Amino acid sequence: MTQQILIVGGTAGIGRELAATYANRGARVVIAGRDSARAQKVAAEINPAEGDGQVRGIAVDLSRPAEIHRALADIERVDAIVLTGIRRDRNTIADYDIAGATELAVAKLVGYTTVVHTLRSRISPTGSVLLFGGLAKDAPYPGSTTVTTVNAGVMGLVTTLSKEIAPVRVNAIHPGVVGDSPYWAGNEAVLEPARERTLTGVLPTMRDMVGGSVFLLENPSANGVNLSLNGGLA
Repeated sequence: MTQQILIVGGTAGIGRELAATYANRGARVVIAGRDSARAQKVAAEINPAEGDGQVRGIAVDLSRPAEIHRALADIERVDAIVLTGIRRDRNTIADYDIAGATELAVAKLVGYTTVVHTLRSRISPTGSVLLFGGLAKDAPYPGSTTVTTVNAGVMGLVTTLSKEIAPVRVNAIHPGVVGDSPYWAGNEAVLEPARERTLTGVLPTMRDMVGGSVFLLENPSANGVNLSLNGGLA
């Protein structure tokens, strides 16, 4: 049976790379982003030439969880769910943006959980869920209070969801600064200090993140794992 994958946050960055990887392996992939037209455009770009529409795009806004049930209504079966949708939030306590913090917290904690809730009866018993957290849970920086908090919350979600929806497996990946990602590539003001803080001296790559994601999604013994991929913190 053809593998069915849902990637929320699959229109850019690591999510897009992971979608392309699975599409090229013959899976049927649904990518979701906040904007339906953009999701459909990216899906068309990812589709292999012989893929016959095996990648399609839909709109899902994690920051509006009450709408998620309707957005996912036409997904009948899924073998893997990847939740990589994020919000950037550099938000200091001195100048705290409540609206931005609320949007991030709702999207990553309530939104992630609502996707799993909505699809819980449609996930294959041998399937898996992969959540994306991040390095800020271990290495906070000025303005990272909300990011650090929600990424630590992702760890909690892994602990509880892996028990609540067993035998479906639940894991999380926590990337460091991914040097060749569209967001960071070429930004040496950030990349050079990040290299200096990395024990290997080499920043993680998009390929590293895809490889880690595939491992957590497919290894049948990987369950309840919070995998940090950052080259080691100095």
